[in-house]
Amino acid sequence: MMPKASASGGRPRLARTLTAAAGLIAGAAAMATIGLSSPAVAQGKTLRWAHSNDATTMDPYGAYIPVNASLLNNIYEPLVRYDRQYRFEPSLATEWTMLAPDRWRFVLRRGVKFHDGNPFTAEDVVASLQRASDPNSPYRPATQMIKEVVAIDDHTVEIVLQGPYPIILNDLAGVYIMDRQWLEKNDTLRAVNPAKGEESFATRNTNGTGPFRLVSRRPDVETVMEANPDWWDKPEHNIEKIVYRPLGADATRVAALLSGEVDLVTPIAVQDVDRIRRSQDLKVIEIPDLKVALFGLNIGAAELNDSDVKGRNPLGDVRVRQALYQAVDRDAITRRLLRGLTVPTHALVASEIQGYAPEIAAEPAPFDPDAAKRLLAEAGYPDGFRVGFDCPTERFVNGEQVCQAVVGMWARIGVKAAFQTHPYAPYLKKVLNGQADIYILGWANTPQLDAFSILNNVFHTKAPRSGTWNPGKYGNPKVDALIDQIGVEVDPAKRQGLMKDAFLAIKADYAALPLYREPLVLGARRNVEMWAAPDAKVRVWLTRMN
Repeated sequence: MMPKASASGGRPRLARTLTAAAGLIAGAAAMATIGLSSPAVAQGKTLRWAHSNDATTMDPYGAYIPVNASLLNNIYEPLVRYDRQYRFEPSLATEWTMLAPDRWRFVLRRGVKFHDGNPFTAEDVVASLQRASDPNSPYRPATQMIKEVVAIDDHTVEIVLQGPYPIILNDLAGVYIMDRQWLEKNDTLRAVNPAKGEESFATRNTNGTGPFRLVSRRPDVETVMEANPDWWDKPEHNIEKIVYRPLGADATRVAALLSGEVDLVTPIAVQDVDRIRRSQDLKVIEIPDLKVALFGLNIGAAELNDSDVKGRNPLGDVRVRQALYQAVDRDAITRRLLRGLTVPTHALVASEIQGYAPEIAAEPAPFDPDAAKRLLAEAGYPDGFRVGFDCPTERFVNGEQVCQAVVGMWARIGVKAAFQTHPYAPYLKKVLNGQADIYILGWANTPQLDAFSILNNVFHTKAPRSGTWNPGKYGNPKVDALIDQIGVEVDPAKRQGLMKDAFLAIKADYAALPLYREPLVLGARRNVEMWAAPDAKVRVWLTRMN
């Protein structure tokens, strides 16, 4: 038998022992609170929360997108969750053990009830993971390594995997547990896919175990939740009611905050930061997002899509890629266009992500346009060349302005970027079809919070389970071999070393050009005290209104 998994240490780990009694959980939660007591919910307030868009469904497996997770993580709960340091801690499971590299046992929390009063048991875990693993489920990427889920007794389950898989806990932290009886009663035991126009009872209704329960739902207008008085955990919040309103326009959200119509706005545009700071009643909450903005490159094509160079691909030469890297003034971009709300990064993952190491954040080459020109000349392009450059009109903080600034920076070394902007959907289609030469990409490694996400999806050669986001066809046999090892290595120290080696090899190849961590900026009334999490989830159960 292998040792039990642990919630201790730095980032999430797989070894050591964890047994969590209720008192220990309450103590850890109190320690994690930023100078706040643990009030009774009876002293509660109403939190009026405006977000940039609405959840697409109330079904926790209906869409694999952050906005849904941010809302639904207040209603539903996973077996394990992250604490404020992004370490694993118990949620609906109190204890877990790796019996073998492909088999895990979970001891479930006793006395937990769903919002309708049904008791939480092992059969709910079996039904939930089977539903999330359904071939029709949009959540299948988080459960594709699960082969079988077995209820040992009412409060013990075993999960059998397709093979050794070191990030099963990371996956399970993003999979919320549903009530089997409720699913059967409402004929929604099988997953539905909203992308196909499918709906079920769970599309508009909920029945979780979490700190808040759904009261009413008007899609794209308003969602109302109330505190769950029977929640198993000790509340840190004093929120009695949540009124969630999707307000798409940046100006509309900020106006609602300034006028006192809402208490919390997620997110605010960087150009509105100063307006909010000038108000004595409001505050700006800043934190770097987990998402790293980077430029992807069409490396593997025989010829670029939009270039005056024919018969060869300039981006296939590492000297050209390094020249593009050295021509970008990241300090100017973050200071001027992003208002100093973030800083440059030379790493492809955030420091909170499992797999990060200080060595991968070292600057490979300084900003130096003259050195960039020399590299281009060495590569056979003394006069530069034309290259296609695509960016979306949304999804990135001031992304279009950043791309425009980089066009000017590359022009200084003779690279003429044929810049085009598109709405996000056609932009994404163009990129994934391999029709873009240089493009901006953001990668947060959510919900797993493990670097295997970006390594396997973005930098592995395309394969059935790899390279999904590698339209530029980057390929390095050494990197592929390291990523394949990372995917099965269950020893945390060995796995960390493999990830460091993979990132250093990718950095040496200049396979992508990291820029900065996206700024995450929220606006709130001064009486709102909350944890602004880098994964952009709003955990209302860790929020107080004073």
